[in-house]
Amino acid sequence: MSQRLLQAFQPLAAFATTPNAVHTLHPLCQQTGATLWVPASLAHLPHTQGYTGSLKDHLQTLWNDHQGLIFCLATGAVVRLIAPLLTDKSQDPAVVVLDEPGQFVLSLCSGHLGRADQLTQLLAQQIGAIPILTGASNAANLPSIDTLGIPFGWQRGAGDWNAIAGAIARGEAVTVHQAAGSELWQSHLPPSHTYKFVSDTESPQIWISSKALSSDQATVQWHPRVLWVGIGCERGTSRQLMEQALHQVCEQYQLAWQAIAGIATLDLKADEVGLVDLCQQANWPLQCYSPEDLKTVEVPTPSEVVKAEVGTSSVAEAAVLKAAQQTTLLVTKQIFKDPAQPGAVTIAIAQAAQEYIGRTGQLLLVGTGPGALEQMTPAAKTAITQADVVIGYTLYVDLVRSQFRPGQIIEQSPITQERQRAQRAIDLAQWGLTVAVISSGDAGIYGMAGLVMEALQQNDWDGQTPNVQIFPGISALQAAASQVGTPLMHDFCAISLSDLLTPWPVIEKRLEAAAAADFVMALYNPRSQKRIEHLLKAQQICLQHRDPQTPVAVVRSVYRPDQTTHLGTLAELDTLPVDMLSTVIIGNATTRFHQDWMITPRGYFQS
Repeated sequence: MSQRLLQAFQPLAAFATTPNAVHTLHPLCQQTGATLWVPASLAHLPHTQGYTGSLKDHLQTLWNDHQGLIFCLATGAVVRLIAPLLTDKSQDPAVVVLDEPGQFVLSLCSGHLGRADQLTQLLAQQIGAIPILTGASNAANLPSIDTLGIPFGWQRGAGDWNAIAGAIARGEAVTVHQAAGSELWQSHLPPSHTYKFVSDTESPQIWISSKALSSDQATVQWHPRVLWVGIGCERGTSRQLMEQALHQVCEQYQLAWQAIAGIATLDLKADEVGLVDLCQQANWPLQCYSPEDLKTVEVPTPSEVVKAEVGTSSVAEAAVLKAAQQTTLLVTKQIFKDPAQPGAVTIAIAQAAQEYIGRTGQLLLVGTGPGALEQMTPAAKTAITQADVVIGYTLYVDLVRSQFRPGQIIEQSPITQERQRAQRAIDLAQWGLTVAVISSGDAGIYGMAGLVMEALQQNDWDGQTPNVQIFPGISALQAAASQVGTPLMHDFCAISLSDLLTPWPVIEKRLEAAAAADFVMALYNPRSQKRIEHLLKAQQICLQHRDPQTPVAVVRSVYRPDQTTHLGTLAELDTLPVDMLSTVIIGNATTRFHQDWMITPRGYFQS
């Protein structure tokens, strides 16, 4: 498992009190970067950290500083250990429990906000255990209401979250008013959901908006970060004055403080102490623009005085329109002064069409192997489960559907839309989401990884944003070979017979070279309904260089329920059943059949 996939859970701590528990937890700690804590009597075991005194006392020293805690103890013992430490589900760390044999992983505490449910699934995938999730939203395949907006960077506002969560769990209809933020989550709800989307603002139970409602316990509020604040100020203006002014504007216009995405200003103000302090305290980005950039923006209230001072007739209004990529303001500029504080501040607000997520996106390019889940690597399964979005060809999405979790965005498309899938994944990752792009076999062998990387190159990718990780899978040639013997034990090559992306003369040249060089050949995309002659031409080319009795294998839908395998000779290849789901393996001069097994000698037994 890549530790980068578990950044949200760091730091992690694991606890074992017996040698068997240490044995179970050790591989997980190696893969996740968790510290494995054991009593002093077991501290001699490798890769462990000993604690003195009671586990209860030691746990108190770690509770507030860790995002996740993993116990290999009896569930009742863990309950008694953590009970005095529990405060609120918005603050408590994820708590996960494993049994000593490693057969089950239980999400015990902070399943939603602490993401213990997700951590449970990820850990279970690593050791082949059964994840146990007891929340009602998991049973209903629904995103939990208190984590609904987290992938999009939304901030939670006021409301009785437990009451609304309870109503959803009971299957009651729950009204939703969404006036801001991505609606992607709506289109990926299960058909059985009970959300009722309404346009009126009178009494929705779920409020998704940049505006703040008055305190009403019947409504929970999510605030997408869509508000950009333009600020101009005199040199030396205090952070307190800026903050005070911004609170006044938000209160006057009923705007939610949590909906603020960031601050925009003139580049001359990039080092303004009060402004920098405000952004650091609130964890807001500071977008700075040159006077030349701002002069091109039309604003409702330009100022000649400001133009004479800094070279542009508008700072707050022009900068915020730039940052929000809008042409109209939500709040025109307002000037604030306070005799008790130094300086003056000008504030304007615009609302962006798309929310600011506030994190670097990730592209996870995942090879799912030949199609059976047991043939997938644990890292590949983890990547799919961890992702906010999963994108792939419809057939491949269906094959890994059991790895999905509630609340994920699943986008599937026909086989001919590879370029669209690649660009869609890049766009979502550049926005800030974690996107898994799946391919059968290995993503880097005739798969989506290469296409995504090419698209990134054309987009002048800086190599860092979004972050890219590639998860290899068992390729079709490896999977097919495993079903018929050891045909790839000597030098081999793979050639695709599809001329949709490669001109046929180029393919023909490669076939000629490979056949003459006596490579074992794995043929991908050997025959479609319209393209039947290419396999015949490949057979003819090989017959010019190889014995007609050269062994050949055709494996279709390898490791899937409808797998078929046919063995024959090069002379018989045109009579064997072959289609686009087949992989054809043509042996070399030394390849032989033995008891229906295809063997290519490596040379160890040659004299």
